[in-house]
Amino acid sequence: MLTVHHLGKSQSERIVWLCEELGIPYELKRYTRDPVTMLAPAEYKALHPIGAAPVITDGELVLAESGAVVDYIVAKYGNGRLVLGPTDPAFAQFLYWLQFANGTLQPGMGRMMILSRLDLAKDNPTLLAMKGRLDRAYDLLDARLREAEYLAGSAFTTADIMTVFSLTTMRYFQPYDLQRCPNVVEYLGRISARAGYRRAMQKGDPGMALLLN
Repeated sequence: MLTVHHLGKSQSERIVWLCEELGIPYELKRYTRDPVTMLAPAEYKALHPIGAAPVITDGELVLAESGAVVDYIVAKYGNGRLVLGPTDPAFAQFLYWLQFANGTLQPGMGRMMILSRLDLAKDNPTLLAMKGRLDRAYDLLDARLREAEYLAGSAFTTADIMTVFSLTTMRYFQPYDLQRCPNVVEYLGRISARAGYRRAMQKGDPGMALLLN
């Protein structure tokens, strides 16, 4: 049995969502963050040497890293769903946005989260440079979503599943004003209408307000 070890308010929400979109059988084990430190509990850290979410187990396999877990599940259980192949005209866009999620957007949010805790002056050059990079990432997303329903184009794919966490739940840790990105807000409206997304969020983080605008 595929087991998704879900840490509340974490990137492992992507994996719960993926399983719901695919409609595959899986066991969900939920873990709660420490209320003071907001870090994972010891039992979650013990699942994998890196000690971070997400983690899945599948028989004897223990696997971490969002991208690896997503690729593993769609390859083993997806039957070609939620991915695009090299003959698809949107293949390159699919690959770009799939990698953009954890290659550009999530690191940008993470850097800003760390810098915001250092009580730096508002005109600090490093702070301004990192904010500029993050703004450019959001601007690029907004421009893409002005012309496309989903990140790869007309098809919903794992590129969307990888990206939405950074646009929503990650903002609990690093706020970002989405008013400057109206196309992103409209996109999140389309995402929130998906039954698989609603099921995943209710199962994984029941009662959590979804930061969709």
